[in-house]
Amino acid sequence: MATNQPKRLYQVWKGSNRFLCGGRLIFGPEVLSLFLSTFLIAAPAAVFCSVLISKIIAQDKFHWIPVLAVAAIITISDFMLLFLTSGRDPGIVPRNTRPFESEEMFDLATTPSMEWIQGRTPHLRVPRTKEIVINGIAVKVKYCDTCSLYRPPRASHCSVCNNCVKRFDHHCPWVGQCIGLRNYRFFFLFLSSSTFLCIYVLTFSLLNILMHKKDSKSWKDTMSEEVLSLVLVIYCFIAFWFVGGLTVFHLYLICTNQTTYENFRNRYDKKENPHNRGILMNFKEVFFSTIPPSMNDFRSWVFEEHIDVGAFTPNRRSDFINSNDKIDVEMGSSSLPNVTTLPIPQILQNLDHNGINDNLNRDGNEDRELVPSFFPIDQELRESSQACATIPSDHELRDRDQGCSTTLVNHDPQEYLQEHTEANEAEVAGEGSTLNETTPVNHDNHILQA
Repeated sequence: MATNQPKRLYQVWKGSNRFLCGGRLIFGPEVLSLFLSTFLIAAPAAVFCSVLISKIIAQDKFHWIPVLAVAAIITISDFMLLFLTSGRDPGIVPRNTRPFESEEMFDLATTPSMEWIQGRTPHLRVPRTKEIVINGIAVKVKYCDTCSLYRPPRASHCSVCNNCVKRFDHHCPWVGQCIGLRNYRFFFLFLSSSTFLCIYVLTFSLLNILMHKKDSKSWKDTMSEEVLSLVLVIYCFIAFWFVGGLTVFHLYLICTNQTTYENFRNRYDKKENPHNRGILMNFKEVFFSTIPPSMNDFRSWVFEEHIDVGAFTPNRRSDFINSNDKIDVEMGSSSLPNVTTLPIPQILQNLDHNGINDNLNRDGNEDRELVPSFFPIDQELRESSQACATIPSDHELRDRDQGCSTTLVNHDPQEYLQEHTEANEAEVAGEGSTLNETTPVNHDNHILQA
């Protein structure tokens, strides 16, 4: 049921993202991790700049001014790349709000698959995977139960952001965002600038200690006077192995045109990578290609739809589905709302199910075809058979074949009751006419019976 009040798309977005500036900036659910990363970059940079400024002012060492300027430029660039990575759409694939049509099933039915799903349309089944051809190589794409669509090649569903992302690389907790098609370039540049900043601060902090050693007589005096520079050396040395290792790893992924997700799953260890076009073309694809526009206009006006029961994949082993047993294949968590709070129709509340149990227990035969107890067919058939089994009177012999050979074809209870009532009225009318016109009647017997 849709309301008449339109809202912005980001206000009714079903993913776990957080939006700022009216939907212009999109972040992952881990916004606090972004502040932590900002602090880990800003704190050592601020300490390094304060050490240089104190030397320039107190000791008139103006040759540190260019060093200070370069450090400020690298730090600002690093922050810009961090927020470009974290605050933009990584390549989210919009969810499919239109179920598959029956015409589309004919094309999908030819896809070989050992598993079928029903999803939001129980009357239609679609294969779990289908094959497409990329550069002459067949590639399988999977159906996403959460987004109700076949993922594009190299796309995957992020369990943290709850979105399908094109060219999904990984979800980075340090930037609080998925890394995908539209922000991978900025992510690699962020890693590279962070690595360069670590090397830069480490080098000049160590150089500052060595220059101070020339003026001092011992290392102990030098370390006691340059405590901040010593802390920066230790901090940057540890951070370098972390961000530097990631930079080298992603440099290898770019050269081979892989993603972190594909590499960890050994996707192309035993088969050819259809996306690898050589080192130069791979670099061109990442750094010099046009970034595609976002597939979502988060500031567009939409009408919010309130769905009473969420989409789910039926349990194949049972016709009855427990709401607590709903497991999202992609998310690995229970996501179906409690459907027991829904109102039960009045017609279902008035049903008597005792007859079903009686039919199951009678004669110990559970394989017989059961008729629900609210269809009074079984009982009336037994009454009809008993009535036909009694010894008929003279005027009933002529109508015996017609009365006992009546077959119940339509099992609709209302139609059957109407037909049965009309047949009884016709029989009573026939009896009256027969008694009055053609059949000799023993009036004494009738008087005695009365």
